[in-house]
Amino acid sequence: MITICIIEDLIEIQNGLQTIIESDSRFELLKCFENAETAIAELPLLKPDIVLTDINLPGKSGIDCITEVKSKIPDTQFIMFTIYEDNDQVFEALKAGASGYILKNTSPEKIIGSLIELHDGGSPMSPKIARKVLNSFNAITKNNVSELISKREQEVLELLSKGFLYKEIAEKLNITLSTVKRHLNHVYEKLQVQNKTEAINKMYGK
Repeated sequence: MITICIIEDLIEIQNGLQTIIESDSRFELLKCFENAETAIAELPLLKPDIVLTDINLPGKSGIDCITEVKSKIPDTQFIMFTIYEDNDQVFEALKAGASGYILKNTSPEKIIGSLIELHDGGSPMSPKIARKVLNSFNAITKNNVSELISKREQEVLELLSKGFLYKEIAEKLNITLSTVKRHLNHVYEKLQVQNKTEAINKMYGK
């Protein structure tokens, strides 16, 4: 039995979700909340498997709720329920700890399927949001990579990525050929790669 709580301030939508969840014997609806404040106080006591929450709520938002209670009930999965498909709020919710989201115009069958998918370890979300998550991850990775190597090492690698030869790089930066090679060896070690192609790919995603 998968235990579920709902946070939704619009009673009509809340009742619709309740009907969908109670129609499936795999689910047990523990409680419905109309605001995040009450949910924040009671969710750590209820410890549901899944919390289905709207983002825009009166007072604190669904994102605030996740931020405040996720650490108290780490095994509980949060899934957003929103009218927006490509909205920064959804992305912020995912960063706060939500594991997926459902659009409010989703069919009952797909809502049930998304809840089952979430419980089974999946992250139901649209391709647009998935792409934003991936792009954010790539940006973080590139930032971390760029912090690993020195400014001079970055200069050497950047010129190498533009097709300059070792000798030409040495002339451009007014350093010796051996210094160019030494910088590149340091880059390979720091980025844990074997050659210039792997280093350029890891640094610039080329």
